[in-house]
Amino acid sequence: MSRPQTLPPPVGERIVDVVSVQSQVAYGNVGNNIAVPVLLALGLQVAPVPTVVFGNTPHYPTMHGGPLPLDWFKGLLDDLEAREAATRAKRVLVGYLGSPEQGIALAEWLRRMREVNPALRVQIDPVIGDHDYGIYTDPALLPVWRDHLMPLAEGLCPNHFEVGHLAGRSPRTLEDCLDAAEALLGDATRWVVVTSAAPELCPPGRIQLAIVGDGVREVREHPLVPHPVKGVGDMFAAMIAGRLENGADLLDAVDRTCADVVEVLQHVQAQGWQELGLPRHIARRLG
Repeated sequence: MSRPQTLPPPVGERIVDVVSVQSQVAYGNVGNNIAVPVLLALGLQVAPVPTVVFGNTPHYPTMHGGPLPLDWFKGLLDDLEAREAATRAKRVLVGYLGSPEQGIALAEWLRRMREVNPALRVQIDPVIGDHDYGIYTDPALLPVWRDHLMPLAEGLCPNHFEVGHLAGRSPRTLEDCLDAAEALLGDATRWVVVTSAAPELCPPGRIQLAIVGDGVREVREHPLVPHPVKGVGDMFAAMIAGRLENGADLLDAVDRTCADVVEVLQHVQAQGWQELGLPRHIARRLG
């Protein structure tokens, strides 16, 4: 007997709270490898969309894989639209992109989703680079972030290096950093949280954050846990997204996330792990 050409639709409600568009690795916990467990621990249902698939991050001696082909990437987004997942989702979390073409395709898709789901919130971690390595993504992504994706974002989570590039400035002090972040606010963008703010002037053993938007212009500080593990920014952005989605205000989300990030890193360091992980006791507490 031949298989029917059209299968009956699945039974039940389609539930996706967050669409998470970022990297995926076979080994390690960066991008969606850490964002998905965090969001699930916060009680949210996630649809992960990979932008790149790598064996691991580039700081290992070998690395295989690459950006998702553009037709695959666009097809995954189209499938989410066809399943009504994206049109019912509450938030899209965007991180590492594999190419400028992906960014333009994503912006077009987000605009289309907003037409049928005006309440959809977009949060962007505009991955460009950092002070240690400089620009480590395609430099052609910078205008894509700035001109195509940022105008759609409710919130941004850049680091100090990235906020300077996005604002076209060279911030040094915390005030410079706050000013650069405020320059990114606009009709859609209500808040900006800058991680690793003013690193040259930060007190020893500390990390600072600059927070603007929603009537806020604040600085937060937390202990520095010295560990070269990758993916901390991805974990931070996912925790912020989940807590905002669960009803926290911006400062509360930042304060609780900073405390959790420090505890996670202390645990990773104590266990001697070479990759980031979400310890069970913290995951249980998040829920």
